[in-house]
Amino acid sequence: MTQPKKPLGFIPTLLVALVCAGFVRSLFFEPFHIPSSSMKPGLLIGDYIFVAKYSYGYSRYSFPFGFDFFEGRIWESEPKRGDVAVFRLPSDPSINYVKRIIGLPRDRIQMRNGVLFINDEEVKKISDGIFYDENLGMENEIKKFLETLPEGKIIQILDENSGSEADNTGIYEVPEGTYFMMGDNRDNSQDSRFLTHVGYVPKENLVGRATIIFFSNSKPTWQFWNWPSAIRFERVLKKVD
Repeated sequence: MTQPKKPLGFIPTLLVALVCAGFVRSLFFEPFHIPSSSMKPGLLIGDYIFVAKYSYGYSRYSFPFGFDFFEGRIWESEPKRGDVAVFRLPSDPSINYVKRIIGLPRDRIQMRNGVLFINDEEVKKISDGIFYDENLGMENEIKKFLETLPEGKIIQILDENSGSEADNTGIYEVPEGTYFMMGDNRDNSQDSRFLTHVGYVPKENLVGRATIIFFSNSKPTWQFWNWPSAIRFERVLKKVD
């Protein structure tokens, strides 16, 4: 004789699934959505990325709601210059930002006429053609460049306006235990060059390293009627460099 089904019998299974999802999200991979143009051309508005939470070890911000279980980081691993990383905004830790790590602790960072200097050495910058914003097409041509960072990593950046606000700066001396973050879309990025808004990012605020784009949509995702034409299939499973 079959036993009658218990009301709400699915709840234990649901709770186990939620706990497992929270475990994976906290310790291994967390999805993030790209809402702004600050990391073009590598990351576009509408990209969805996975961030490896274990890349730099774990801090309070590795866990949901940022509960203050402990100070600093455990199982810490040093970030590398050129990593694309998600971090909690120092001035408002409830907000996640994604930028590239440009300055390491004790580095000297400066922009001179749109050219990046690290420890008083010019970062080589060569032309890489034109980037066309998909929202404006041919009407918005932005110059692309390749920069070679001191350790040899080559990154692609945009330079839309010569002589913009952050193209000429003083020297930023990166304090111990912090990092200097910059957007690849250099003229359209609120980053560590703006000390009162972002400034130096404490290592505790690092959430993890961006690894892969798992989905990309040129229209708001909830507008399902634009599918599949709005899906950027060529970007799905693309590595974040």
